[in-house]
Amino acid sequence: MISFERLKELHNDKRYQTYFDVGLFFVLIFSFHIIYTFWKVQLDYWPVKGCVDRLFAWASALLFDQSTWVLDHVFNIDFYTKGQSIAFLNCENWYSHVSVAPECTSLKQWLHWLFLMLIFPGPWKHKAWYIPLGLVIIEFINVVRVVGISLFLIHFPHSFEFAHDYIFKTMFYVFIFLMWVIWVECFLHGKEKSKKS
Repeated sequence: MISFERLKELHNDKRYQTYFDVGLFFVLIFSFHIIYTFWKVQLDYWPVKGCVDRLFAWASALLFDQSTWVLDHVFNIDFYTKGQSIAFLNCENWYSHVSVAPECTSLKQWLHWLFLMLIFPGPWKHKAWYIPLGLVIIEFINVVRVVGISLFLIHFPHSFEFAHDYIFKTMFYVFIFLMWVIWVECFLHGKEKSKKS
């Protein structure tokens, strides 16, 4: 068993810094996932359920509007909408549907990002702008996700679960990881590297 003093000594050794940073990243990501799941499933978002429900409704309407705008103005896709569902003709000449439900919002990923960045070390003067920028990027990725699933279903109409669960959901966490890498390399350890060179 490794002692706390030895662990502290290894942490201060620059050769092991990357391992500690990545380890802390995964501990924070998985910890938040457990906390969020408990808060959602066991506590039903107590004590702010009303606020969370309104945030979900607002965020899903925003995501729906942004996604349909991109499908219409960027990709010129013919579609019709009912409620917050988007329907479009696929390659097999029948309609595929994508519903933008409150669960589709990036609320969990926003909270993941906030939790990660508020706890992870680094200068607060940069966190003040980098955290909001990350939230905007996460929302942009969510629009890409809804639009991407829609475009995917036009050509592969039977592959919703694959596109939703494996391609586009994974993309969220890849981008969160990349934004975190930029944070660590440019803002957390950037000054140390510039001093060495």
